[in-house]
Amino acid sequence: MRLTPTERDRLLLFGAAELARARRARGLRLNVPEATALIADTVCEAARDGRRLAEAIEAARRVLGPDDVLPGVADIVTEVHVEAVFDDGSRLAVVSRPLGAGSGEEGPGALLPGPPDPEREPALRLTVRNTATVPVSVTSHFHFFEANPRLAFDRAAAYGMRLCVPAGSSVRFGPGEHVEVALEPIGGDRIAIGFAGLVDGPLDAPGAREEALRRAAACGYLGSESAGADGFGADSRGPEGPRPDNPGPDNPGPDNPGPDNPGPEGPGAQGPGPEHPGAEETT
Repeated sequence: MRLTPTERDRLLLFGAAELARARRARGLRLNVPEATALIADTVCEAARDGRRLAEAIEAARRVLGPDDVLPGVADIVTEVHVEAVFDDGSRLAVVSRPLGAGSGEEGPGALLPGPPDPEREPALRLTVRNTATVPVSVTSHFHFFEANPRLAFDRAAAYGMRLCVPAGSSVRFGPGEHVEVALEPIGGDRIAIGFAGLVDGPLDAPGAREEALRRAAACGYLGSESAGADGFGADSRGPEGPRPDNPGPDNPGPDNPGPDNPGPEGPGAQGPGPEHPGAEETT
Protein backbone atom coordinates (compact mmCIF):
# COMPACT_ATOMS: atom_id res chain seq x y z
CA MET A 1 0.00 0.00 0.00
CA ARG A 2 1.40 3.33 -1.05
CA LEU A 3 0.77 6.29 1.24
CA THR A 4 1.47 9.95 0.65
CA PRO A 5 3.37 11.93 3.30
CA THR A 6 0.07 13.57 4.33
CA GLU A 7 -1.58 10.17 4.79
CA ARG A 8 1.34 8.90 6.86
CA ASP A 9 1.08 11.98 9.08
CA ARG A 10 -2.64 11.33 9.47
CA LEU A 11 -2.01 7.75 10.58
CA LEU A 12 0.64 8.93 13.06
CA LEU A 13 -1.82 11.47 14.48
CA PHE A 14 -4.54 8.81 14.72
CA GLY A 15 -2.22 6.43 16.56
CA ALA A 16 -1.33 9.09 19.14
CA ALA A 17 -5.01 9.99 19.55
CA GLU A 18 -5.98 6.33 20.08
CA LEU A 19 -3.29 6.05 22.75
CA ALA A 20 -4.74 9.15 24.44
CA ARG A 21 -8.26 7.68 24.32
CA ALA A 22 -7.07 4.41 25.85
CA ARG A 23 -5.26 6.14 28.70
CA ARG A 24 -8.18 8.45 29.33
CA ALA A 25 -10.48 5.42 29.50
CA ARG A 26 -8.23 4.01 32.25
CA GLY A 27 -8.74 7.19 34.26
CA LEU A 28 -5.37 8.76 33.51
CA ARG A 29 -4.92 12.46 32.95
CA LEU A 30 -3.40 13.33 29.57
CA ASN A 31 -0.11 15.11 28.96
CA VAL A 32 0.61 17.72 26.28
CA PRO A 33 1.25 15.39 23.27
CA GLU A 34 -1.73 13.20 24.11
CA ALA A 35 -4.13 16.13 24.54
CA THR A 36 -2.88 17.81 21.35
CA ALA A 37 -3.24 14.60 19.33
CA LEU A 38 -6.76 13.91 20.58
CA ILE A 39 -7.95 17.47 19.82
CA ALA A 40 -6.42 17.45 16.33
CA ASP A 41 -7.80 13.98 15.55
CA THR A 42 -11.28 15.13 16.57
CA VAL A 43 -11.11 17.90 13.96
CA CYS A 44 -9.95 15.50 11.24
CA GLU A 45 -12.67 12.93 12.03
CA ALA A 46 -15.36 15.62 12.09
CA ALA A 47 -14.21 16.78 8.65
CA ARG A 48 -14.31 13.17 7.44
CA ASP A 49 -17.91 12.91 8.69
CA GLY A 50 -18.85 15.83 6.42
CA ARG A 51 -19.07 18.58 9.03
CA ARG A 52 -18.15 22.14 8.21
CA LEU A 53 -15.06 23.92 9.57
CA ALA A 54 -16.87 25.75 12.40
CA GLU A 55 -18.59 22.54 13.50
CA ALA A 56 -15.32 20.60 13.54
CA ILE A 57 -13.64 23.27 15.67
CA GLU A 58 -16.55 23.30 18.11
CA ALA A 59 -16.40 19.50 18.45
CA ALA A 60 -12.67 19.71 19.22
CA ARG A 61 -13.31 22.27 21.97
CA ARG A 62 -15.75 19.91 23.70
CA VAL A 63 -13.65 16.74 23.62
CA LEU A 64 -11.49 17.58 26.68
CA GLY A 65 -11.70 19.76 29.76
CA PRO A 66 -9.23 20.99 32.39
CA ASP A 67 -9.94 17.95 34.59
CA ASP A 68 -8.95 15.54 31.78
CA VAL A 69 -5.35 16.74 31.60
CA LEU A 70 -2.40 17.02 33.94
CA PRO A 71 -1.88 20.27 35.91
CA GLY A 72 -0.39 22.98 33.70
CA VAL A 73 -1.35 21.36 30.37
CA ALA A 74 -4.25 23.78 29.85
CA ASP A 75 -1.80 26.68 30.20
CA ILE A 76 0.55 25.17 27.60
CA VAL A 77 -1.95 23.96 24.99
CA THR A 78 -3.57 27.29 24.19
CA GLU A 79 -4.01 26.63 20.44
CA VAL A 80 -4.04 23.58 18.20
CA HIS A 81 -3.46 23.93 14.44
CA VAL A 82 -4.33 21.05 12.13
CA GLU A 83 -4.98 20.81 8.38
CA ALA A 84 -8.06 18.66 7.68
CA VAL A 85 -9.75 17.58 4.44
CA PHE A 86 -13.31 18.87 4.25
CA ASP A 87 -15.86 18.29 1.51
CA ASP A 88 -14.81 21.54 -0.17
CA GLY A 89 -11.06 20.95 0.18
CA SER A 90 -8.26 21.18 2.72
CA ARG A 91 -8.65 23.79 5.44
CA LEU A 92 -6.47 24.86 8.32
CA ALA A 93 -8.43 24.57 11.55
CA VAL A 94 -7.30 26.64 14.53
CA VAL A 95 -8.75 25.53 17.85
CA SER A 96 -8.24 28.30 20.41
CA ARG A 97 -8.35 27.53 24.14
CA PRO A 98 -9.33 23.88 23.59
CA LEU A 99 -8.98 23.06 27.30
CA GLY A 100 -10.58 26.15 28.79
CA ALA A 101 -8.97 29.13 30.44
CA GLY A 102 -6.46 27.13 32.48
CA SER A 103 -4.89 28.59 35.59
CA GLY A 104 -4.29 32.03 34.12
CA GLU A 105 -1.21 34.12 34.81
CA GLU A 106 -0.47 32.26 38.04
CA GLY A 107 -0.47 28.76 36.53
CA PRO A 108 2.41 26.29 36.87
CA GLY A 109 5.59 27.58 35.26
CA ALA A 110 4.33 31.15 35.05
CA LEU A 111 6.83 33.97 35.42
CA LEU A 112 5.51 36.33 38.04
CA PRO A 113 7.17 39.76 38.28
CA GLY A 114 8.27 40.90 41.69
CA PRO A 115 7.02 44.07 43.31
CA PRO A 116 8.32 47.23 41.65
CA ASP A 117 11.10 49.14 43.33
CA PRO A 118 9.79 51.98 45.48
CA GLU A 119 10.08 55.36 43.83
CA ARG A 120 13.19 57.10 45.10
CA GLU A 121 12.90 60.37 46.91
CA PRO A 122 15.44 62.92 45.65
CA ALA A 123 17.87 64.25 48.22
CA LEU A 124 18.04 67.66 46.58
CA ARG A 125 16.22 69.80 44.02
CA LEU A 126 18.03 72.49 42.07
CA THR A 127 17.03 74.99 39.41
CA VAL A 128 19.45 74.93 36.49
CA ARG A 129 19.74 77.64 33.83
CA ASN A 130 21.41 76.95 30.50
CA THR A 131 23.35 80.06 29.48
CA ALA A 132 24.74 78.44 26.32
CA THR A 133 23.33 79.01 22.84
CA VAL A 134 22.96 75.27 22.22
CA PRO A 135 21.02 72.55 24.08
CA VAL A 136 22.89 70.63 26.77
CA SER A 137 22.01 67.08 27.87
CA VAL A 138 23.20 65.41 31.07
CA THR A 139 22.90 61.64 31.48
CA SER A 140 21.67 59.80 34.56
CA HIS A 141 24.96 58.81 36.20
CA PHE A 142 27.09 61.83 35.27
CA HIS A 143 28.59 63.63 38.29
CA PHE A 144 26.26 66.61 38.11
CA PHE A 145 28.77 68.90 39.82
CA GLU A 146 30.99 68.52 36.73
CA ALA A 147 28.23 69.11 34.16
CA ASN A 148 28.67 71.64 31.35
CA PRO A 149 30.27 74.88 32.65
CA ARG A 150 27.55 76.94 30.90
CA LEU A 151 24.90 75.45 33.19
CA ALA A 152 24.32 77.85 36.08
CA PHE A 153 23.37 76.20 39.39
CA ASP A 154 24.71 75.72 42.92
CA ARG A 155 27.75 73.54 42.22
CA ALA A 156 28.64 73.08 45.88
CA ALA A 157 25.22 71.61 46.64
CA ALA A 158 25.48 69.28 43.64
CA TYR A 159 28.86 67.85 44.66
CA GLY A 160 28.71 64.04 44.84
CA MET A 161 25.23 63.99 43.27
CA ARG A 162 23.70 62.56 40.12
CA LEU A 163 20.31 62.98 38.44
CA CYS A 164 17.49 61.10 40.14
CA VAL A 165 16.24 59.55 36.88
CA PRO A 166 16.22 55.97 35.52
CA ALA A 167 19.59 54.61 34.43
CA GLY A 168 20.43 55.44 30.83
CA SER A 169 18.04 58.37 30.55
CA SER A 170 19.01 62.02 30.39
CA VAL A 171 17.73 65.52 31.05
CA ARG A 172 17.87 68.15 28.30
CA PHE A 173 18.42 71.84 28.99
CA GLY A 174 17.43 74.11 26.12
CA PRO A 175 19.18 77.43 25.49
CA GLY A 176 18.08 79.98 28.09
CA GLU A 177 15.77 77.51 29.85
CA HIS A 178 15.33 77.17 33.61
CA VAL A 179 14.84 73.51 34.55
CA GLU A 180 14.31 72.09 38.02
CA VAL A 181 16.15 68.79 38.51
CA ALA A 182 16.10 66.20 41.28
CA LEU A 183 19.44 64.88 42.50
CA GLU A 184 20.51 61.94 44.65
CA PRO A 185 23.91 60.91 46.03
CA ILE A 186 26.16 58.79 43.82
CA GLY A 187 26.21 55.26 45.26
CA GLY A 188 28.78 52.50 45.45
CA ASP A 189 32.37 53.37 46.28
CA ARG A 190 31.71 57.03 45.36
CA ILE A 191 34.76 57.40 43.14
CA ALA A 192 34.53 59.90 40.27
CA ILE A 193 37.07 59.23 37.52
CA GLY A 194 37.00 61.19 34.30
CA PHE A 195 33.95 63.35 33.69
CA ALA A 196 35.37 66.91 33.53
CA GLY A 197 38.48 66.04 35.56
CA LEU A 198 37.52 68.21 38.53
CA VAL A 199 37.71 65.34 41.05
CA ASP A 200 39.42 62.23 39.58
CA GLY A 201 39.30 60.27 42.81
CA PRO A 202 37.19 59.47 45.87
CA LEU A 203 34.42 62.00 46.31
CA ASP A 204 34.58 61.90 50.11
CA ALA A 205 38.36 62.13 50.52
CA PRO A 206 39.54 64.93 52.85
CA GLY A 207 39.77 68.20 50.91
CA ALA A 208 38.39 66.69 47.68
CA ARG A 209 35.29 68.89 47.67
CA GLU A 210 37.20 72.10 48.32
CA GLU A 211 39.79 71.29 45.65
CA ALA A 212 37.07 70.46 43.13
CA LEU A 213 35.35 73.77 43.82
CA ARG A 214 38.65 75.61 43.41
CA ARG A 215 39.26 73.92 40.05
CA ALA A 216 35.71 74.64 38.91
CA ALA A 217 36.01 78.31 39.79
CA ALA A 218 39.37 78.55 38.03
CA CYS A 219 37.89 77.00 34.88
CA GLY A 220 34.88 79.31 34.84
CA TYR A 221 32.16 76.86 35.85
CA LEU A 222 29.04 78.90 36.55
CA GLY A 223 27.75 78.52 40.10
CA SER A 224 31.07 77.49 41.59
CA GLU A 225 31.95 81.01 42.75
CA SER A 226 29.18 81.20 45.38
CA ALA A 227 29.74 77.82 47.02
CA GLY A 228 28.71 77.98 50.63
CA ALA A 229 31.17 75.85 52.61
CA ASP A 230 34.75 75.92 53.89
CA GLY A 231 35.63 79.43 52.85
CA PHE A 232 33.29 79.56 49.85
CA GLY A 233 30.67 81.85 51.32
CA ALA A 234 28.00 84.19 50.06
CA ASP A 235 30.49 87.08 50.19
CA SER A 236 31.88 85.71 46.90
CA ARG A 237 35.27 84.95 48.41
CA GLY A 238 36.99 82.09 46.61
CA PRO A 239 40.10 80.10 47.48
CA GLU A 240 42.25 83.03 46.48
CA GLY A 241 40.31 85.61 48.54
CA PRO A 242 37.75 88.23 47.39
CA ARG A 243 36.85 88.32 43.71
CA PRO A 244 37.78 91.36 41.67
CA ASP A 245 34.11 92.18 41.14
CA ASN A 246 33.50 92.39 44.92
CA PRO A 247 35.68 95.30 46.13
CA GLY A 248 36.46 95.52 49.82
CA PRO A 249 39.11 96.80 52.17
CA ASP A 250 41.49 94.05 51.13
CA ASN A 251 40.52 94.19 47.46
CA PRO A 252 40.61 97.67 45.95
CA GLY A 253 39.09 96.39 42.66
CA PRO A 254 39.83 97.43 39.10
CA ASP A 255 38.21 100.84 39.60
CA ASN A 256 39.89 101.52 42.95
CA PRO A 257 43.65 101.24 42.36
CA GLY A 258 45.82 100.54 45.34
CA PRO A 259 49.37 99.50 46.06
CA ASP A 260 48.66 95.90 45.11
CA ASN A 261 46.30 96.71 42.25
CA PRO A 262 47.87 98.86 39.55
CA GLY A 263 44.55 99.11 37.66
CA PRO A 264 43.30 97.93 34.26
CA GLU A 265 46.60 98.68 32.60
CA GLY A 266 48.71 96.85 35.16
CA PRO A 267 49.56 93.23 35.65
CA GLY A 268 46.67 90.83 36.11
CA ALA A 269 44.24 92.94 34.06
CA GLN A 270 43.69 90.18 31.53
CA GLY A 271 40.57 88.15 32.38
CA PRO A 272 39.16 84.96 30.98
CA GLY A 273 38.72 85.08 27.27
CA PRO A 274 38.46 82.77 24.30
CA GLU A 275 42.07 81.66 24.82
CA HIS A 276 41.65 80.88 28.50
CA PRO A 277 40.15 77.82 30.17
CA GLY A 278 36.43 78.08 30.77
CA ALA A 279 35.71 80.23 27.73
CA GLU A 280 35.17 77.25 25.46
CA GLU A 281 31.55 76.16 25.20
CA THR A 282 30.88 72.45 25.52
CA THR A 283 27.78 70.59 24.54
